[in-house]
Amino acid sequence: MELSEKIRILSDAAKYDVSCSSSGSNRKNKKNGMGNASISGICHSWSEDGRCISLLKVLFTNHCIYNCNYCINAKSVDSKRASFTVDEVVDLTINFYKRNYIEGLFLSSGIFKSCDYTMEKLIEVAKKLRTEKNFNGYIHMKAIPGASEDLIKELGRYVDRMSINIELPTEESLALLAPEKSIDEITKPMDLVSKTLFMNSLEKKSYSRKNLFLPAGQTTQMIVGAGNIHDIDVITRSQMLYDDYSLKRVYYSSYVPVRENSNLPNISTPLIREHRIYQADFLMRFYGFNSRDLLSHEKKDFDLNLDPKMDWAIDNFTNPVEINKASLDELLKVPGFGPKAARKIVKARRAFPLKFEDLKKLRISTKRAVNFITVSGKYYGRKFDTRDTLRSIILDRESSEQLSFLE
Repeated sequence: MELSEKIRILSDAAKYDVSCSSSGSNRKNKKNGMGNASISGICHSWSEDGRCISLLKVLFTNHCIYNCNYCINAKSVDSKRASFTVDEVVDLTINFYKRNYIEGLFLSSGIFKSCDYTMEKLIEVAKKLRTEKNFNGYIHMKAIPGASEDLIKELGRYVDRMSINIELPTEESLALLAPEKSIDEITKPMDLVSKTLFMNSLEKKSYSRKNLFLPAGQTTQMIVGAGNIHDIDVITRSQMLYDDYSLKRVYYSSYVPVRENSNLPNISTPLIREHRIYQADFLMRFYGFNSRDLLSHEKKDFDLNLDPKMDWAIDNFTNPVEINKASLDELLKVPGFGPKAARKIVKARRAFPLKFEDLKKLRISTKRAVNFITVSGKYYGRKFDTRDTLRSIILDRESSEQLSFLE
């Protein structure tokens, strides 16, 4: 098969994996080397739906011994199969980098022959780029659940970031849609990576570049809308992954039907649902929210008409928050106030009590916050008597904003 045809097949097969991002790595260039994953990291470009396409993003092979019902590369799917050689991936990466097409490599793979065999091939690519080609650019590779611990650790010495995709949030969903996989099998290498990173952080000596272990950490991905999965299942699993394995990011991908299956919907999941889960993810990572704060067994899915923070603020409204007295954590839970704005308020009020006009001087928008705060005891929002009325006020405002944007 011609190399150009392999690239077409294996880049197209990789498009459903969204867990690629800038490195955050501290791997620097060195004499006679090529590339630099430090300083500026990855030069980003973005597809229309917001996915990062800045890396050479391909599969090593789309052959797979597994038969996951949601996957285009499942062994029962009648599709054209291809495989790169190690040298082909290395040469493509180097040549594309020299032409300024890419700033790094994102390499995943179907599971060919066995988990260990596939991992060995990925390691060969990474090792050759680092040791023979002296490539110091960003490398993100997918670890294969079920591979040996030694291979996981070896791959971690050559790449900047590793991802181990969990895909589905519950054992029941995996048993139904990917019966050859299990949560334990997927989280075991996550735990190994997490513990290795922690032990390295305890070491007082500085590591040489060749001994860096995953300087940009680990990530994973979950599919949104595959099977009978609720948003609470997704964010509860994400919370657990962040707490237990110190993941850098959990990425989310709206389900796209790629094959017929009675256990899966025949239409794509709306991107707004993926967007709401991303918003909830940011609330858990940066705003002090827990998954239990955002959803419950009575309310299992997010309101697609309101962002999760606004929805939470309405459901939990008792009295407006006085910005001159509220704690940083309380300010972070006010709609429209991000970490930067909340810290500005806390810092400014140390000098003098803030007035409403002072927020404008601090360049803090009150458009979304105005119904949830008082400033020096004064309320500047719309009057309402129930939470339902407040919800109607917010929905009316957001609907009018959308109409004016479309006009």
